[in-house]
Amino acid sequence: MKIAYLDCFSGISGNMILGALVDLGLDIAELKEKLDRLDIKGWRIDAAKVAKQGISATYVDVVTRGGEDGRTLEDITRIIEQSDLDKWVKAKACEIFGRLAKAEAKIHRRDCDGDMGHLHEVGGTDTIIDVVGGLIGVKMLGIDEVRSSPLNLGSGMVRCRHGWLPVPAPVTAELLRGVPVYSTETTGELTTPTGAAMIMGMTAQFGPMPVLEMEGVGYGAGKMDLSVPNVLRVFVGQTTEEVKDYVAEPITLLETNIDDMNPQLYDHIMEKLLETGALDVFLTPVQMKKNRPGTVLSVVARREDVEKLLDIILSESTTLGVRVDEMQRRSLLRSSRVIKTGYGRIRVKVAQRSHGVSTMVPEYDDCRKAAKRYDVPISQIYTEVQRVISEQDCS
Repeated sequence: MKIAYLDCFSGISGNMILGALVDLGLDIAELKEKLDRLDIKGWRIDAAKVAKQGISATYVDVVTRGGEDGRTLEDITRIIEQSDLDKWVKAKACEIFGRLAKAEAKIHRRDCDGDMGHLHEVGGTDTIIDVVGGLIGVKMLGIDEVRSSPLNLGSGMVRCRHGWLPVPAPVTAELLRGVPVYSTETTGELTTPTGAAMIMGMTAQFGPMPVLEMEGVGYGAGKMDLSVPNVLRVFVGQTTEEVKDYVAEPITLLETNIDDMNPQLYDHIMEKLLETGALDVFLTPVQMKKNRPGTVLSVVARREDVEKLLDIILSESTTLGVRVDEMQRRSLLRSSRVIKTGYGRIRVKVAQRSHGVSTMVPEYDDCRKAAKRYDVPISQIYTEVQRVISEQDCS
């Protein structure tokens, strides 16, 4: 699997991503041809070699005629979806601008839909070209997965449309919830809102660089001249990890210890968490301070669902705080089938394993409903499903 590892020791921005990809060999003429499929006029891409503290890097500048700032999320989504670009590029681009719209809406206390969805800071032509161009570049270079180091945010103040704001800008800080970040004495906005949204939309995992069979390294330059090399370094290579039989995805584990809540309430909380998008919810009995019996409430969640699930835990339980731990889940490739049995149609989960071997497990809810309908033990339903599966495998 071909992996791009983003080394963000000097932050990240949209044009730094483009610059690093061009530095890696991305054909800029072909990139421009694909970007011309967007219904946007009045822009051009300039790319040039520059030196940042002695390091040769590529600086990409998207030059526009202006006058197109403040598009709504609906405007931008329409421009992207009406193009004939790759489906993955369009889906990821819409996801990234959706993240930007939600972050701006939260910071400025407004709805992100309809006429209120103007992207004041990042709705311009240059941002659209940066985002879509970066995604096109990833596809053109045949990169299967993007991973990243923790992000250097910078320090000091940055001038925005609303005046001078602290670094990181509030929108950037909102976008990077759950991401490992740090700040150094380097003054300036190192991680921009566009860079933050793009890395959240593209990156499968944050952490140390994986073991790679190196194929290349590219340097994308930022605009500022700093006391450190203002570049994004991108390593590309083949991973030695075996991932053929499973998929990897970032997840978040939310945990809290509770020792003062009515146990009857757990059923309601667990049901609400699962309905809101939790991947799993489980309880673990523990002995707490002063040997008090307690319970650890654990919730496994996708990154985008963390805030909603935190709100439920903090409002529905007696806890005063929740631990948040970023990690990666690897799971077998799965699908669903419907098996016709003597007790009606029963869904089964199919997990793909090595060498074409698959495991089929009946859905508990379907088996429970069939057992009630036919007034038989649920184990009898399970036995019937396994019998039908065996017969189909043999036929």
